[in-house]
Amino acid sequence: MSDIGNKDPTAPVPRRTGLDPISAVKMPERLTAAVDAWAETHHLTRSDAICQLVELGLKIASPALATARPIASDATRIEEQAVHEIEALLVPALSADERERRTRRLTEGPPEFSHERIDLPKHQT
Repeated sequence: MSDIGNKDPTAPVPRRTGLDPISAVKMPERLTAAVDAWAETHHLTRSDAICQLVELGLKIASPALATARPIASDATRIEEQAVHEIEALLVPALSADERERRTRRLTEGPPEFSHERIDLPKHQT
């Protein structure tokens, strides 16, 4: 027979002491030791230390995660960096047209392959 309906009314009722749910973390011994050392230097419990370390890690990682920039802007930024580096390598005595032609050829590739590039807009002919 089950004891579910036969609870002792004088028994203490377990109460939640915190508002946050409990999360178990599996860590290697050396990592646990490092967390314990960090907790001790900051006068924290292991649980509080893990929370603070995770928050610190997320603050550092969040700019990379939070900025959901389109891939096109990344490609544009990369191309701008490439153009800057190429211009630094070109001979300064070249004419502006020749510098532009060489930069364009290096960033866009030879014209005979431009129709194969999926990252470039298709030219209307």
